[in-house]
Amino acid sequence: MAGKDANDEEFQDALGEPAPSPQKATTNKPDHEKLIDDIIEKNSKLSLTDDEGGAAGSEGASNKDNDEDDSGDKADVIQPDGELSLEELQLQEKELSVEQLAANKEKADKLKLEGNELFKNDEPERAIVVYTEALNICPSVNSKERAVLFCNRAAAKMKLEANRAAISDCTQAIELNPVYVRALLRRAKLYEQDERLDEALTDYKRVYEIDPGQPEAREAQIRLPALINERNEKLKTEMLSSLKGLGDMILKPFGLSTANFQMQQDPNSGSYSINFNQNNS
Repeated sequence: MAGKDANDEEFQDALGEPAPSPQKATTNKPDHEKLIDDIIEKNSKLSLTDDEGGAAGSEGASNKDNDEDDSGDKADVIQPDGELSLEELQLQEKELSVEQLAANKEKADKLKLEGNELFKNDEPERAIVVYTEALNICPSVNSKERAVLFCNRAAAKMKLEANRAAISDCTQAIELNPVYVRALLRRAKLYEQDERLDEALTDYKRVYEIDPGQPEAREAQIRLPALINERNEKLKTEMLSSLKGLGDMILKPFGLSTANFQMQQDPNSGSYSINFNQNNS
């Protein structure tokens, strides 16, 4: 079986166009409540901690995966996968002999090849089922083989535009094999499709550390920092504009606006002072 392992994971990535983001339902809230909600939402997405490439920190981006509505992701079509947890698999293995574990490994290898053929024949749903079946018998000690199964299943999920589920599978593959370049590249592409640019850049950087000859990783490290900075500047501008709008709304009953207040920075201390000008409107 060793001779087949070198090629059976080498099928081309199935990268479709990212699914459009679902439109948020409109409400009949008063204008000032809508504005406040908009400010809170934008502020929650904004991260101003610069990293090595001038990019914002990825903590805020990671929350997107946990908190945002995933109705635009087709993961529900194929989830749950029905695989055993690592603990369940290890408990099951306690009842098996060395010979039975070896037989399971051999069967898992055959199922992997079957899943690959289904993938190549444009049957991703069936490929996912077969990869899962292989994961449920592939011995827990065979980390690299299990990583390949997770990574291949991620590719099948990508064909179904189930990007969030595919990211999860790539992550499990990377946890099993931290230097698995294919899984890192696949997850980086998924992050980028999901507009999680900070996390995508982190994966591309990791790929470059492992294999400096990867052209995608080199190109991404040139391209993504500028996109991240552009996004952050846009978010800051939008947030400040929203805050100005809120300030004008609060000050309007007093015959004032934010134009009546000017902020000046002390060049020595860096602190700000606010000056009031009655004549501005």
